[in-house]
Amino acid sequence: MISEERKHRIEEYLQRVEFASLEELSQFVGASISTIRRDLLTLEGDGNLRRTHGGARIVAPKSDEFAFSARDIRQLSEKEAIGKACAELIGANQSVILDAGTTVYHAARHLEEKSSQILTNSLPVANLFASAHKVEVILVGGVIYPRLGVLVGPMAVEAFSKMSADVAIMGAGGITWKGITNSHVLLTDIQRAMLNAAQKVVFCLDHTKFGRPSGSLLCQLDMVDTVVTDSRAPQELISGLRERGVEVVVAPAAQPDGGAQKWN
Repeated sequence: MISEERKHRIEEYLQRVEFASLEELSQFVGASISTIRRDLLTLEGDGNLRRTHGGARIVAPKSDEFAFSARDIRQLSEKEAIGKACAELIGANQSVILDAGTTVYHAARHLEEKSSQILTNSLPVANLFASAHKVEVILVGGVIYPRLGVLVGPMAVEAFSKMSADVAIMGAGGITWKGITNSHVLLTDIQRAMLNAAQKVVFCLDHTKFGRPSGSLLCQLDMVDTVVTDSRAPQELISGLRERGVEVVVAPAAQPDGGAQKWN
């Protein structure tokens, strides 16, 4: 691939994802990391992107498809019900890892009276607890991914690799029989570190995520303790998760004041 074509593909890719690591870009265009560094230096000189620690970000993204605020209005009633059901799984004074998913944010809204410590890479979650007196919040370092309101990159991964918590509440792009998937390599790297840091792993996934592969594999189902979903999730997949030893909690969105239903 010639230099101009490679740089054009790098720009197009960054327009889609906004932020990417050197390794991610290297794999995408099939070039060495040293070559990617040189390309990024040239593209930065053109004013189209900005180099960051371990990667690059586009200066003027064209789409807000993945923006936190835009994503949070999708399946809103389901997310709120799922978030409340997730919070009900947390015991008094447990430490909880929260990722940057929008459904996870709804779980965070119900945790102030339960959790004693929150560990997160989510700016919206950190801001939610900014004035809370009962919860200690640990916000990892890293590069800010503005539209998602999340800290990413090697520093964030390293921080979680040195932490431990009772529970991790996480979101994802999809769930299939192969496992949990997510759409962005940078987020996947951090989520794997979160998985390894937690004693118990809970995924909050609305019905649109079931049977939907999304990007790269995050983990197989044997690493998942509990899936919390809404009443529109397909019964066949719920039963399949049960057979694989995964607890499924169904939070009926139509009954916001009702209790969650467990499928054991």
